[in-house]
Amino acid sequence: MSEDPELKIVEGQAPKKKGGMKTMILIVVALLVVGGGGGGAWWWMHRGGAVEAAPKEPALETRGLIKFEPFMVNLADEGGSRFLKATISLVVEDAATAKKIEEAPVVASRLRSDILELLTEQSAPPLVTPEGKESLKNAIKARTSAALEDKKVVDVLFSEFVVQF
Repeated sequence: MSEDPELKIVEGQAPKKKGGMKTMILIVVALLVVGGGGGGAWWWMHRGGAVEAAPKEPALETRGLIKFEPFMVNLADEGGSRFLKATISLVVEDAATAKKIEEAPVVASRLRSDILELLTEQSAPPLVTPEGKESLKNAIKARTSAALEDKKVVDVLFSEFVVQF
């Protein structure tokens, strides 16, 4: 029987296992991975995640409002017998901007003209649906914001909206 110099069996002792160090290293690595993952999750959750909180919108009281006289237009339907009467207001970033626009008659008239042109391009059936009104709001917002150049129309409000069939 040949004796292996690495495996000496002493009476009363269990033989030493090979790979004990490898097992210990694997356990330590596993603990580091699990612990690191838990620590990373804790950090991520307490930091608020990667998505930063969106800046809060200014309060409605600080916004400015540009009111227009009611619009009464022929719609673009065939026959030209359908009408729209709408009272529209534009919400701008702040009250100072609204005041500045209202005190500039050319700018206010330009906005009214742009809205009027846009309204006359509409047809009645889409305007009586919620989606149609939302689409019209977005179109008014885009066109008037473009006319204001450096200022922004935040919202469009309808206080009266009647389509005559």
